Amino acid sequence: MSAARPLSPGAVVGILGGGQLGRMLAMAAARLGLKAHIYSPDPQSCALEVVRRHTLADYGDEAALDGFAREVDVITYEFENVPADAAMFLASRRPVMPDPSVLATTQDRLIEKDFIAGLGVATAPFVRVDSPAELSRAIETIGRPAVLKTRRFGYDGKGQVTIRDGTALEAAWRAIGGRPAILESFVDFEREISVVAARERGGRVECFDVTENEHRDHILKVSRVPALVSPAIADAAQAIAETIARAFDYVGVLAVEMFVPRAGETAVMVNEVAPRVHNSGHWTLDGASVSQFEQHIRAIAGWPLAKPVRRGRIEMINLIGEEVEEYARWLAEPHAKVHLYGKAHVRPGRKMGHVTCVSLDPAGHI
Repeated sequence: MSAARPLSPGAVVGILGGGQLGRMLAMAAARLGLKAHIYSPDPQSCALEVVRRHTLADYGDEAALDGFAREVDVITYEFENVPADAAMFLASRRPVMPDPSVLATTQDRLIEKDFIAGLGVATAPFVRVDSPAELSRAIETIGRPAVLKTRRFGYDGKGQVTIRDGTALEAAWRAIGGRPAILESFVDFEREISVVAARERGGRVECFDVTENEHRDHILKVSRVPALVSPAIADAAQAIAETIARAFDYVGVLAVEMFVPRAGETAVMVNEVAPRVHNSGHWTLDGASVSQFEQHIRAIAGWPLAKPVRRGRIEMINLIGEEVEEYARWLAEPHAKVHLYGKAHVRPGRKMGHVTCVSLDPAGHI
């Protein structure tokens, strides 16, 4: 179903997924006078705390999906592993943005890589791997070190293993569950960066400043803006994000994660595309004239995008696991903004909140 006229205040945005991204999308919608309805199979979803309407059901429950669709005006999602079939079912009843076809592409790393390469955008060399024998042949092509990744359902380092000299290939195959995968060449990068971009229904694209990201144990720990890259690299990274958004005919916010290699002719290489608001864009809540969450709501509502203006030098720190217990220390910092997600259980590796530190002096340090 195609989108009709722009939403009016009081309309209802349906959000598939009830995690912290859904929570922040619902809060952004409320600020704009829109209501949010969360669909989630988890009764402990932290997004449920900030909305009046929710549906608790499995993504395969067509009766629940149909009832959900009847109560909303437009549908979006907070994470990319929503079953594409559920999104397609909903799209026959209400506008779903971004289009479910984007999910079908980005949920499979091989399809995604082929799509990006087809746009003439650089990625690390990769090979399809469906068996231990194919992994052995792929290593001969790609070499070591390399990264073996499951094609589906991988995030925050899950579903991947690095293959180095001495790594047993059978063990690596078992470590990812023996599932269809890709083998990627290991990129010797100078830094990891991302671009969060928004595209509205009419085709206009707005990019936030290039963000530099630091991962620990495969989980994003710190994002810094602006990234320490040359203007040429920043321009190239934003141009890539815009190219991908246009190629998808995308509506909403997406993030493109990239490497800046240490050497070679390629200035930027795409690692992954996230068809949603993204952890590396959390700094925009406090450090920009408009947040990624508001931009996404504006886009799917058919409203004009805002022009993002960065407010200074920014550092976003994720509070992971028991680090959330340090919130009081951050509350005492004059330039810190604390965001706690209200999750019921603390677990190692779980994102429990984040802190944004803003220096109003563009040349200063946090």
